[in-house]
Parts: sequence; C-alpha cells; structure tokens
Amino acid sequence: MTVDTHKETLGFQTEVKQLLNLMIHSLYSSKEIFLRELISNASDAADKLRFEALSDDALFENDSELQIKVAYDKEARTITVTDNGIGMNRQEVVDHIGTIAKSGTQQFFQSLTGDQAKDAKLIGQFGVGFYSAFIVADRVTLQTRRAGLGAEHGVHWESAGEGDYTIETVTRQQRGTEIVLHLREGEDEFLENYRLRGIISKYSDHISLPIKMLSEKTDADDKAAAGEWAAVNSASALWTRSKNDITEAEYHEFYKHVAHDFEDPLLYSHNRVEGKSEYTSLLFVPKRAPFDMWNRDQRHGMKLYVRRVFIMDDAEQLMPAYLRFVRGIIDSNDLPLNVSREILQKNKNIDSIRAGSVKKVLGMLESLAKDDKEKYQEFWREFGKVIKEGPGEDFANKEQIARLLRFATTHTDKDQQTESLADYVGRMSAGQNKIYYITADSFTAAKSSPHLEIFRKKGIEVLLLTDRVDEWLVSSLTEFDGKSLESVTKGELDLGELEDLQEKADQEKIAEEFKDMITRVKETLGDRVKDVRTTFRLTTSPACLVNDAYDMSANLERILKAAGQQVSSAKPILELNPEHPLVKRLGKEDDSQRFADWTHILFDQALLSEGGHLEDPAAFVGRLNQMLLELALR
Repeated sequence: MTVDTHKETLGFQTEVKQLLNLMIHSLYSSKEIFLRELISNASDAADKLRFEALSDDALFENDSELQIKVAYDKEARTITVTDNGIGMNRQEVVDHIGTIAKSGTQQFFQSLTGDQAKDAKLIGQFGVGFYSAFIVADRVTLQTRRAGLGAEHGVHWESAGEGDYTIETVTRQQRGTEIVLHLREGEDEFLENYRLRGIISKYSDHISLPIKMLSEKTDADDKAAAGEWAAVNSASALWTRSKNDITEAEYHEFYKHVAHDFEDPLLYSHNRVEGKSEYTSLLFVPKRAPFDMWNRDQRHGMKLYVRRVFIMDDAEQLMPAYLRFVRGIIDSNDLPLNVSREILQKNKNIDSIRAGSVKKVLGMLESLAKDDKEKYQEFWREFGKVIKEGPGEDFANKEQIARLLRFATTHTDKDQQTESLADYVGRMSAGQNKIYYITADSFTAAKSSPHLEIFRKKGIEVLLLTDRVDEWLVSSLTEFDGKSLESVTKGELDLGELEDLQEKADQEKIAEEFKDMITRVKETLGDRVKDVRTTFRLTTSPACLVNDAYDMSANLERILKAAGQQVSSAKPILELNPEHPLVKRLGKEDDSQRFADWTHILFDQALLSEGGHLEDPAAFVGRLNQMLLELALR
C-alpha cells in the first residue's frame, strides 16, 4: 500500500461526538447490533453498484459477484467487514462519516432522558449506521475506493471515536469498502466464530447477497472445507418467499434492515399483486416518527427493485408525502431495468403501484383503529400531524383518510387528540347539520375562546384544532358524512334548528335597540374594523372578533406571517354582546372621549382573547389605567 502525502486530521461534527459518546454508554445491552448495521450498509453499497452498473457495466471491474465478507483475528483482536460494492471517494467519506446529514439532530439530543433503555430506542429512530462500530471498538479504520475510479483514488480513514479522525489518499486495488474494528477490552466474545455466525443468522439472514465467513469445520452443517469462504446466510430476498414460510421475527429483522431502526415495526403488510401490474410490496409502519420527518429535503423510506435488482432508494413516486414515514420495498416485474426518476414520474405502472400501496397502508391503519384503539393512539401521537396533510394531497382517498383523523374536542376538554369525526357525528344534537371547529395556536387558547360560549351553553361539541397543519386540513376537508365543517370564528352565527323562533325574535328586537350605539362604535373604530354588529354567540364575554366567511382566519394569517409570507390582513368584524353589563353601560355613555376609550378597550380585549397582537400596547394600558382610576375615585 502506497500512502500519499495528502493526509488530514479533521474534527467530527459536534452532533457526531455527542452521538458516539451516547452509544458507547447507552447501548451496552445491544452491542451485537454493530454487525447488523455494518452489514446493512454493505448491502446498500452493493445495491447501489448494481443500479449504477445498469448504465455502465465497466463499474463491475470484471468482478460482478457481489458479496460481503466478515473475518476476525483473535491475536490482533479485530473484526473486519468487507464489501465489493460501490465504495466511496474522499469527499463522500467526509460527508457520510464525519457528519450527520440530517435535520432534527438538536431535537434528538434534547429528547434524551438519561435512561439507557429509552435512549437506545431514540437512537434507533435517528439511525446510527456506521457509528455503531464504536459500541465495541475503541479504534476503527476504513479503506475504500469508489467503483470506476483508479487505484490511486483509494481513501484511508481512521478514528478512535473521540474528537477527530484522519483521512488520507492511498492506493487501493479493490473497489468497495473494508472496515476494521479494533475491539475494546472485554469484548472478546465477538472474536468467536459461532458468535458472529449467530448474529448474522439472527439479524441478516434475509440479505439478498451472500455474507461469507471462513469455514472452520466446527459446524456439522458446514459443507465448505476448512479455510474456504462460505455463505452463512440464506442469501434470498425475503419478499420473494411465501408469506407462510416467513416468521414474524424475520419480518421484524428485515424492517430493521431497511429502516435502520432498533425497534420492531408497529404494523407490516406483505402483498403480491397480479393482473395489469405485477409486483410485490413489503410495507412497514414504524412505532416512532423519524427525526427528519419535517425536513423539507427529507428522504422517503421506499426502496424500488425491478425483478429483485435494486433500482433506487427513497423513491418518492411510490408513496405520497403524507405517508412518508412508511418504510419498505416494492419489487416490480413490469418496469425496465434502466428506469429513471424521470421515467417513474410518467409511468402508468408506477401510478398503479402507488395507488395499490396507499390503499394497503390506509387499510392497515383503518383495521388498527377499529381493532386496537390504544395502539392506534400511539400511532396517532407519532404521525397524526402528517396524516392531516392527506385530505389536501390525496383527493381520491379523502374519505378514508378523514375516518383516520383524530381531534381534541369540547366533549372531553382534554388536549389529547382521541375523537374521530365519526364519534362527533354520532354525538350530534338533534337538528344539528354542521361539524363546528375552532383553530388556534394553542389548546388553552382554543378551549378558552369566547367564541365557544354559546356552544357550551347549548351543549354543542366543537373540534379544537391547534396543530399548524389544521388550517390546511379544514381548507381541503370541507365535509364529512354529508355534514359540512364550519368555523365558529367566521361569518355570522347561524345555529339553524338549534335556535327556536322565540330566541330569534328576541335577538332581532335587541339588535334594533342597540342600532345607534353600534353606529357610534363603528365610527369610533374607523378602518380598524370591517363592520360592527351585535351577537348572541357570547354569554359571559362582552365582545369578540370574527372574520367574514370567505376571509382568511386570523390564526392562519399569523402562521403565514410567522413563516415570512407577505399577507394582506383582513379587517375583522367586532361583535358586541348586548346583554353584557359593560356593553349596556357603553350604550348609555354621553362623554365622547370616554366612549372612545371604552370602545378601543373592548376591541383590544377581543383581539387579545383570540391570540392577536396589539398594534399599540401602551395606548391600551393607558386607557385601561384611566378607566380603573375613574372607578377607584368614585
């Protein structure tokens, strides 16, 4: 091996250092997963070489028999994992080994509890991959060369898993990657043939290329001669086998391979479809949301194969964005081996596969919601906000998605989202023909809103929508089960048959009595409001603000402005409660200055109560103090 002078010592990204330290101290009970992770990465490297070689056969470099080798040396106390896959160039080593290229990293570390068992599960959500080597090793060396590059472009990487690593350019004849783990003291159990074989059988038997070890003839079933490289896994793609021949444990291990997760999946579905399109799908729903779920550049979890040949990772064409948490594989018999992302976007077979896969996932979730409500609540806590994107994205399945939605409501007055739209409809009052909702930026703001007063008085349930995505949800989901969804903060309140004729007559009479006062209030507020009117939606509050039926809600306006969007503000409508003592007192006020001050105070209070921000807080405080002073001096 000829070493080039181009050698650097670089520091790990801060998050990598934290992750390495955490794994070394938290995963003592799951040490053996290091081998699963390294073999999984080697398998991915082989898959990527197969795909790239479809358009450039020279990448095989006269060595098309892809395989993974696992060896150990008791004297040197090392374990070596070698693959002849795609390999990496120098920049790829820096990008993939020196950093964690994921958003949500900070959130990940903030979620840590200090409890090793719980933190190990969190690490599973994050995906440790290569870094798991440091669970058992105090020094790791890596040599690699990318397929298609000359031998002089080899890369040697080394680190003790602390603050930095060295990287240098070397001459390497063999393409692919070799990782050598120098074991810590006390980890000698992994220097035994039977132990390594047992780990491979447990976690990696489903890997579709051979994982080889040197035969020692210690196993009666080992047909290889001593000193020969022999496969220790079945090396057959799991999804090609009959479902009756696959155990639940095998499905779970395959999921951990494709998802790089530590926990078992929540749900899975193995399907073979024949007809116009022939394909096999193996779909998994994780127990926990990945940390990059809200990253705009997040990776999808579906792998595409064509006749068992890997084509691409993260195939976003196979699953819509609102199901981006789904992991698994699709293996098609109908697509060309040289299929590209551009071709996928226009392919009818892909449209058919996508539609069928979405139906399978939604069906799994619907069955779970029906059969195990507690387990479905676990799912909803992790993925509910993403599912709420569905009605706006997937019109064809809008009704089915709507049945999966869960909400907080005034029925329970708790912030847990446990109530379905079907539950709401089943509890509707006689004569009620609408599903009422309120959007706000917090559960407390929604539950305490003055807009709910008449609904609470009459026992009418209201959905309390406080997720940011809820504004987009209600803009696309306008009805359910023939009942329209209506905001309690927009338009004039019309409870239809829920109000009797006498109530309506009394309201019209009172509104006429306050007509002159309403005109004065409107003149006082000027262009701060679109209109002023009396209302009977309030029972204990003196005033509230509403928007016209077709105007943007105040909550959505705040969300867009917080996101940096230029939004033209819709002027609100001030509604006054004519039965409130403050409003009655205002109607009798002759002093024009005092009338103006009280009017502005009522408007500002209404704005604050629905989560708005005052343009001139000092003026509000000054008017309020003056009013309190007058009351104190009486």
